[in-house]
Amino acid sequence: MEQLARQLVDALRKCGWTVTTAESCTGGGISAALVDIPGASDVLKMAFVTYCDEAKEELLGVRKETLAEYTAVSGQTAYEMALGASARAKADLALAATGIAGPGGTEEFPAGLVFLACTGPGRAEVREFHFRGSRNEVRKQAIEQALRMGLKMTES
Repeated sequence: MEQLARQLVDALRKCGWTVTTAESCTGGGISAALVDIPGASDVLKMAFVTYCDEAKEELLGVRKETLAEYTAVSGQTAYEMALGASARAKADLALAATGIAGPGGTEEFPAGLVFLACTGPGRAEVREFHFRGSRNEVRKQAIEQALRMGLKMTES
């Protein structure tokens, strides 16, 4: 994970871009991975940990209608989290994560279900993942995939 974070920080610096994160199930892990890299302060603007729906609404501007219709664990919510974080931080790139890390879950929302969103200048990607493993393993996989999505966005 450290290598991915380093690659992303270097790529952002090369592009002249800044980044922000909007995290729920990863609990700040994406931003922590970035902060572990010396020089991250050149690119990381802000980080939002919005674990409850109210925080998603108040801090990121996720619409009540989105949460009511799709729930917090959805691609739509992840996308609005990324857009809101990017707008509030005035960052070029935003990485967002929402999901069920476990151990609980339901048939509709099983443990390991995670939605990641990455928005960049004029582009967006939202992906659904079904990770396996313990709570911490799910979170680690989500963080790694978010970093990969961010890196891919800087390359296209």
